[in-house]
Amino acid sequence: MFIAMNRFKVLKGAEEDFEQVWLSRETHLEDVPGFVEFHLLKGPEREDHVLYASHSIWRSQADFEAWTRSEAFRKAHARAGEGKPLYQGHPEFEGFTTLQKVRAKNAAA
Repeated sequence: MFIAMNRFKVLKGAEEDFEQVWLSRETHLEDVPGFVEFHLLKGPEREDHVLYASHSIWRSQADFEAWTRSEAFRKAHARAGEGKPLYQGHPEFEGFTTLQKVRAKNAAA
């Protein structure tokens, strides 16, 4: 399993616009081979920004990398960078290979 994360330092006052861009977009992920799950996360507030992260889970790193070269990826990111600046700098990508997974006994599969 592979987890792909992007961290965004969203400018103070731009949180609603940033969230609207993400929550209203077509992700085109549901039918991508190897895709498991996606989360948009809102984190701590700092003096000049609010931290957000996109968090996607993939069956493998190869599946994730194939998606980044796909038409679905291009469609999902077609509106990226439109409009006013919403965050400081570029998103910070982090990729992780899962070494261990522990699940609650009563958790859904």
